[in-house]
Amino acid sequence: MPYSDATNIQELVLKIHSRCNLACDHCYMYEHADQSWKTRPAVISEETVAQVAKRLSGYAEAQRIDSFSVILHGGEPLLVGPARLRHICEELTRALAPVTTLDLRMHTNGMLLRRQHLEIFDEFDLKVSVSLDGDQLANDRHRLDRRGRSSYDRVLRGIDLLRTPEFRRHYVGLLCTVDVTNDPVTVHDALTALDPPRIDYLLPHSTWDNPPPAWPSNLLGSTESKTPYADWLLKIFDRWEEQGRRVPVRTFDSVLSTLRGGPSLTEAMGLAPSDLAVVETDGAFEQADSLKTAYAGAPATGYDVFHHTFEEFAQHPGVRDRQLGIEGVSDTCRKCPVLDSCGGGLYAHRYRTGSGFDNPSVFCADLRGFIEGVAERITDRALSPTVHDGEELRYAQQELTRELLATLNDRGTDHDDDWGKAWAALLLLDGDTSSAPHLNTVLTHPYVRTALRRAWGGPADTAHLASLVVAAAVRAGSAVTLSWQQRDPELHLPTLGTLTLPGSGRIEVEVTTDGLRVHHGTGGWDTLSVRPDGENNPPGWRPLTPMGPTLVIDDTDPYRDCYPVPVAPPLDAGESRVFRKRLVRAQELMDERMPGWRSDVNALTVTTVTPLEAGSGLRLGEHGPGALGVAVDLEPEEFLLHLPRLGHLARFTGLRETTDLALAGSGAGRLLEAACEAIGTAACSPPPGERPEARSRADALERARSTLTELSALPEQDLTESGAALVEQLWAEWEERAKAHELA
Repeated sequence: MPYSDATNIQELVLKIHSRCNLACDHCYMYEHADQSWKTRPAVISEETVAQVAKRLSGYAEAQRIDSFSVILHGGEPLLVGPARLRHICEELTRALAPVTTLDLRMHTNGMLLRRQHLEIFDEFDLKVSVSLDGDQLANDRHRLDRRGRSSYDRVLRGIDLLRTPEFRRHYVGLLCTVDVTNDPVTVHDALTALDPPRIDYLLPHSTWDNPPPAWPSNLLGSTESKTPYADWLLKIFDRWEEQGRRVPVRTFDSVLSTLRGGPSLTEAMGLAPSDLAVVETDGAFEQADSLKTAYAGAPATGYDVFHHTFEEFAQHPGVRDRQLGIEGVSDTCRKCPVLDSCGGGLYAHRYRTGSGFDNPSVFCADLRGFIEGVAERITDRALSPTVHDGEELRYAQQELTRELLATLNDRGTDHDDDWGKAWAALLLLDGDTSSAPHLNTVLTHPYVRTALRRAWGGPADTAHLASLVVAAAVRAGSAVTLSWQQRDPELHLPTLGTLTLPGSGRIEVEVTTDGLRVHHGTGGWDTLSVRPDGENNPPGWRPLTPMGPTLVIDDTDPYRDCYPVPVAPPLDAGESRVFRKRLVRAQELMDERMPGWRSDVNALTVTTVTPLEAGSGLRLGEHGPGALGVAVDLEPEEFLLHLPRLGHLARFTGLRETTDLALAGSGAGRLLEAACEAIGTAACSPPPGERPEARSRADALERARSTLTELSALPEQDLTESGAALVEQLWAEWEERAKAHELA
């Protein structure tokens, strides 16, 4: 999707029943501050469902959203009954399937699950998460029915149905609300015994006005921990590690990701912008359900689907407030070393009368204690060869992409037959010594990493996996035939080019020794033949522009929008010639004015250049290494002023992604990044005969000296052996740059 759509609404919680057959005493909907459920219809009407589907379809089409998640929720959604549930799924599918991939899900307490429900799930490919708080003792502490009876056995019967081979693919996870009075290991073992595809441990919804049950102020003067929730979760983390991380745990995976500089994987932690909307049974638009714990009316927007669009909802001030990233958290949070992982905690948990949401989370101490506890457990303090060897670093980066792809395959609960066949073909290519290098070339294309990271936690992107396999097979000249559903008429083959099809729909791609044939169409098949290195290709084939044996200009990849500025639209033939000429001249200038720059350990190894909108300068891609964004109007001389700095930053990012330079999540990582940028700035070269940059280079050297001095003064445990080795390298380069500056 376009860069400007980064905060599009992409997930809808649709309340289809506002009552529940349980009486959980920790429920935010019925037991907390907002009691608006009392004024709403128990069941969503057909008219409201139709209007939601209409609004959502128009929004997804207008914003070109690749996939949209709709979560059927309550109350208890299964109270609507099988017939009404089928109608709701039919209406949503009818409206959304033509314009986007519908990821249909449900959160349920599981007590009413019957085979007839699972048959509906089968019909509409609906995925289910079930709430369960652990073993029977833990679960019955809060989750009793309205007669005060245990819900445990009835929930397990529903889960057992989901676990049967016939319906297993609909089972996506268990949701557990934390109660520190329960034994953490017993809870975790009880949940993992049910073989869930994923577990979510959720902190009990609380605010500063209504603190959590295990509140530190109640423990002052005692010998008990002041971070009971952190301690509880860390005991489960240790058990999880002991089990080999057999079952994914979203909170743990999120912290592990953000500590390594990756994305947050949960709304409850991290700085990722909110992309969630809620529609109640009466059609009212609301913000996240968790806000019901703050105060009466907290999630309300005043909007509804009959009078307002999703575009209008997305611009609501409350929604925008949850999309501000670091600017949306309190001053206290901005100074915290674990902010990237914590993100200020869940928005609702920050509330306090008088200051609103401009506070740290009420779980602040616990969140920090948990994140720092994980950081200490996972930090590898040994010296990595990547610090001294550029080839080792490139290999480690390649392995990182492969691991991400393998993890997506292993954790997929919704992989179809097409995915399975594409994966099998990929393994065959990888196992053949003649084709494996070509697969590596495709997997190291930088936007492959972007696509894989965006697919994390979402529906399986079979089309993208298949395009990777096809591209590798074409490069290797290996015979492969795959078919899949192609939603976009633009079939992009990474490292090769883009083929415009007559339309979307099912396609079959046959790779031969001299190219590929794409069969498409419904009813009868039409065929397009492409020889990437040949002539007489169809007019819809647009190859990537080569700049050398290992460098291409890529202005069509659908995942190239991974820069902090907008990418330019595909260039026409004339624009492409001018752009290529600028790049050639830039390379010549670098060779003339900075001889030997290519062999420098910090030289930016670029494999893919993507045109950016005019005035955007030079930019690094956010994910895969080797990507460089270049403004279409950038003058060649500007490369001299910026490329060395970007090279230093790219090397630092590569090292940070593949080895531990500092205690995970500590402030030492930011200092290392600042030192690399300052040294890189000092390495930039002004035009000959001009010294306007002398002052800025001196300033950069001073910033580098100051930052490196601060790093050298850190406690020994803050830096690993790899980090300490990098600091030594930076000091050596600083001395060299400082001497050269004095001589100049």
